[in-house]
Amino acid sequence: MKHLPAALLLLASAATFAQEPLYTAKDLTKENMFSSNIEGPNFDKAGNLYVVNFIKDGTIGNISTKNGSGEVFVTLPEGSIANSIQFTSGGNMLLADFKGHNVLKVDMKTRQVSVFAHSGRFNQPNDLCINRKDQVFASDPDWKNSTGQLWRIDKDGKTTLLAENMGTTNGIELSPDEKTLYVNESVQRKVWKFDVDARGNISNKRLFAEFPDHGFDGMKCDKAGNLYLTRYGKGTIVVLSPEGKQLREIALKGKSCSNLVFGGKDGKTVFVTLQDRKCMETFRVEIAGKNF
Repeated sequence: MKHLPAALLLLASAATFAQEPLYTAKDLTKENMFSSNIEGPNFDKAGNLYVVNFIKDGTIGNISTKNGSGEVFVTLPEGSIANSIQFTSGGNMLLADFKGHNVLKVDMKTRQVSVFAHSGRFNQPNDLCINRKDQVFASDPDWKNSTGQLWRIDKDGKTTLLAENMGTTNGIELSPDEKTLYVNESVQRKVWKFDVDARGNISNKRLFAEFPDHGFDGMKCDKAGNLYLTRYGKGTIVVLSPEGKQLREIALKGKSCSNLVFGGKDGKTVFVTLQDRKCMETFRVEIAGKNF
């Protein structure tokens, strides 16, 4: 059999994607492949998918996007459990270690784990987003007291407290132009937005969206600036325009959706972590994620 030209392969691949229904969830992995703390999916520059707490707490799994199989990529030091994954421009993996009260760094070549940032004022670093200057923004909830903080962590590991006396801060995301920071409060069911200046400082806090029921968890932006927000307990992803208008709500198979990430070759496949099913689901969208 003759090999198809590259252009025809691309067309065949695009045709396959086109046949998939949009906004329709399907399973990527089998159930119970992760602990109940499955969270923080993210891709490295090579397109490898990593997810926290594969098989058990305290691990990072490398998950196949083709067949949903997985293997342990790294096991964290005793006493550490990750909740979020981000990658620096240099390729290092950063982890929000909510149990160890740190942000950890993983050298992807040696798989050595070190403390990237620590503060005695950290509650439980929960979710992370990162800008093109390698500045990290971290949500830091105090679940016991239903309060929270926001931090900026510069590329040298220096920590700066940006906001305190908030509700239970959880999902955090930058707009595509990195001039707006979105932060949600799980218990209070509110999403706030801040202006971000060139130095990474925030100001002008205002309410972006509010819901009467169910919790929130992770959230991500597409290239158009629409915000995909997990409705934890409801089992849906709600899509909000940059103006805060609800564009659609996508039903999942599980209820406890904890986080999501855009991926696939065209950036139009959304990968979702489900804590009740301890697995991952995917669905196709029209607009690629902001990093594509």
